[in-house]
Amino acid sequence: MPGQSHLMKGEHTSGERPDQSRQKTPSRVEVWRMFDRIAHRYDLLNHLLSFNRDKAWRRKMTTLLPKRCELVLLDLATGTADQLLAIYNSGQVAIGVGIDPAEQMLAIGKEKIEQRGLGDKLSLQTGSAEQIPFADDSFDVITMSFGIRNVTDVSRALSEIRRVLKPEGRALILEFSLPKNGLVRRAFLFYFRHILPRLGELISGDATAYRYLNQTVETFPYGEDFSALMTQAGFADARRTPLTFGVATIYQGDKR
Repeated sequence: MPGQSHLMKGEHTSGERPDQSRQKTPSRVEVWRMFDRIAHRYDLLNHLLSFNRDKAWRRKMTTLLPKRCELVLLDLATGTADQLLAIYNSGQVAIGVGIDPAEQMLAIGKEKIEQRGLGDKLSLQTGSAEQIPFADDSFDVITMSFGIRNVTDVSRALSEIRRVLKPEGRALILEFSLPKNGLVRRAFLFYFRHILPRLGELISGDATAYRYLNQTVETFPYGEDFSALMTQAGFADARRTPLTFGVATIYQGDKR
């Protein structure tokens, strides 16, 4: 893409993210295998380790939907379908699809959909954000929660999202970020580096997964850097909504 910067590889600008230099960027190759290993404890740990704030963050996404009804929705990195269900519950979605490469996660999501009697409205299938298995201009809204930092090529994923959005469609991406306030940031990083990995290992039995979490959060571009990636991918009106002192952010971009 003309004008592509080094940020398109998922790096951050030098000198702007001093905390990130402490962590080594982990590999994202076949990371879905790790999520399959922890699928049986994934929802519990999401709620516990975020102090249940993840539920509020997902609901906040629904307030940023385009102001129209009968939306066709795609949820990327859908996992156990919590975001897909939260968006559907807004009442604006006619039909929704979730894709994820982790089949054990999808199996849990399918159970949730069946239990709610939504099998005729919502469906799940295997798939990758870097090679979305749908035609151009297919969806009104595309969401992705806590998944963009796990792809191997961020620029390709963003380009794919824009490709399958309809004109006037909207992308909403929820991801962890680092707080601006120095005191809050230090407390957050202490929790992410020392407490969260131990709790995650204790409950899930997988030490690697929760070390990976804090490493990817600290080495992934956020704030202005990620908004710039969306602009470079061709999104219009790229903007962001910080959540809970900035520990998470919703990024929004429209297709014109």
